[in-house]
Amino acid sequence: MIATYFNALTIVIGSLIGLLVKSRLKPSFEEIIFTSSGLITLILGFSMAMATSSYLLMLFALALGGALGYWLKIEDRILALGTRMESVTSRGASDDERARNFALGFLNASLLFCSGAMTVLGSIQAGTVGDYRLIMIKSIMDGAMAVIFASVYGPGVIASALFVLVYQGFFTLAGGWIEPILGERGIGELGAVGGVLLLMIGFNLLNIRKTKTGNFLPAMILAPIFAILTPSVAALVSRFGF
Repeated sequence: MIATYFNALTIVIGSLIGLLVKSRLKPSFEEIIFTSSGLITLILGFSMAMATSSYLLMLFALALGGALGYWLKIEDRILALGTRMESVTSRGASDDERARNFALGFLNASLLFCSGAMTVLGSIQAGTVGDYRLIMIKSIMDGAMAVIFASVYGPGVIASALFVLVYQGFFTLAGGWIEPILGERGIGELGAVGGVLLLMIGFNLLNIRKTKTGNFLPAMILAPIFAILTPSVAALVSRFGF
């Protein structure tokens, strides 16, 4: 868990630097920050999404996962949680815009920091063989992105450090039995679908298309499941001569 604690710390430090930058930014520079963060998020998302081994598998995971997420109203629930967190930290004195920015910062930063295969692989390596290198590299990257996101969304990005602790901590502690189940392909598809979610965040930041990204979170669960089941389904189909 040492590497995960370090990762959360870099996010907090990066966010504090971002808040300092935000307080000194002129309004004319805010659009530059939004555009820059949107473009780098698109680049990260595209590079991750291209790692998929099956676009058809990705399509089914996103379609079914998105439908499930919209039915469960996942993003609305996450934003409500973020709004309550903002209300607690501000002791009830908050306006709607600030509360929404806090909630969006929490949601989008959590997705950014936890959507990649590096998160799962690094946590599993740290928990099983004590190899912290991947998580340390990720921590530096997350700290840098926290500076940018905090300058856009504000203090909600700091709260995402808690989500990182829980998410990465789970894979670190349970990595011994998760890795054989997911396998290399399952972890790869999880990261690829995470890349698509980053593309959605990038489109939102650039005002190209507004999407409730949080509603597609179930796709990150379905993608590795589909990857695991695909060989068995293919074998079953071939057995019946299809």
